[in-house]
Amino acid sequence: MNQTHPIPVIGILNVSDRASAGIYEDIPGKACAELLREWLSTPFELDYKVVPDEQAVIEVELKRMADVIGCALIVTTGGTGPAARDVTPEATVAVCDKLLPGFGELMRSASLKYVPTAILSRQTAGTRDRTLIINLPGKPKSIRENLEVVFPAVPYCIDLIGGPYLETRETVMKAFRPLNK
Repeated sequence: MNQTHPIPVIGILNVSDRASAGIYEDIPGKACAELLREWLSTPFELDYKVVPDEQAVIEVELKRMADVIGCALIVTTGGTGPAARDVTPEATVAVCDKLLPGFGELMRSASLKYVPTAILSRQTAGTRDRTLIINLPGKPKSIRENLEVVFPAVPYCIDLIGGPYLETRETVMKAFRPLNK
């Protein structure tokens, strides 16, 4: 955990040309914040930013959140589709030390229960030192559907990379940690 923060910090990075320009409200980022407050019982701070769909800008922000702020977790929203401006996965891959393809695989699989276009999603996840980075889609309903299937593994992943111990509210989100024997 970053020395300047006595409690864990979670980064939310909404990637949207229009929201970053003030054309419309940042609803996806706020939806992520609500979910995290609902699911986590561990107190945490948010580091929150809205940026345009520009790979270099996304990379700089991911590095700042991980390296300077010391976020245990960064969730991105938006920019995961096949459109020319969708570059969030490329930025994530560029800054990660290790990729965790199972996150994207499971999220796409879960999304296929709702929409056949889930196969167009390119979201991924990976680690940068002690930070877990997860790409999410840009719609609040899809954010919930995707994050809830992978979130049970998130606290343990953060344990494994040396991050802070995060606990969930077990009545709404049960984290999985192997039993120590």
